[in-house]
Amino acid sequence: MTPEGWTKMERQPDRTSHAEARRPTIAELREVAMFEGMGDDVLERLAIVAESRAVEAGTRLFDQGQPDVPFWLLLSGQVSTFRTAPDGTVTVVEVIQPTGHAGLQAVLSQLPTLTGSETVSMSRMIVIEAAGLRALLPQAPSLASALLRAEALALRSLVLQVCDLKLRTTAQRLGHYLLELAPDKTSRAVSLRLPFDKRLLAARLGCRQENLSRAFAALREIGVETRGSRVVLHDVPRLRDYAVAFDLPETVG
Repeated sequence: MTPEGWTKMERQPDRTSHAEARRPTIAELREVAMFEGMGDDVLERLAIVAESRAVEAGTRLFDQGQPDVPFWLLLSGQVSTFRTAPDGTVTVVEVIQPTGHAGLQAVLSQLPTLTGSETVSMSRMIVIEAAGLRALLPQAPSLASALLRAEALALRSLVLQVCDLKLRTTAQRLGHYLLELAPDKTSRAVSLRLPFDKRLLAARLGCRQENLSRAFAALREIGVETRGSRVVLHDVPRLRDYAVAFDLPETVG
């Protein structure tokens, strides 16, 4: 994130889930895209070192700089990752949606995590113990391959975000983000809902909230209407021409 995207975040008291943790089923593990084609034998061994949890909104999953964090796989809800500067300023790095994940970089590198993480909404997730996962990898090449691909895709996404910050204006980044949320990519007009509040959206786009408001105002001229969390794109082709000012290889081959 650029300095423009840094913002003060109100920290809520840490909370813990009141739901009892239990071992995940193979069906639950298959809800995660990276595990879809994996054999039952591997998933059964993975389940032994994992827990399925329901986690309340505002629960801290791990702190920045924490060693030996677990690997979190999000099945429902939302999770934010953030980084804190020495002066206490906090910036949101990403808002993770199902079936995204957090903590894998720290698990594989065995280095302290670069970001903290907490739930944005009530979430259901699978938590895999770090040492148990590392011990399983030599015995399960298909699992190791799946995790390497997941990290490669995460790096790809990060590079695209950096390109977005450097090559698009705030209004273009917002327009591109809204196009990604559109449920129908072929219609001329679509209606959608923002997945989280505008404070998090501003941080996700690398801007301040006042800059986000100006970006929405600029997009009104090309058919973007906002009503709270509901957004109507009245002219998708025009918005696409405005927002996608350069070509990025965003499809995975």
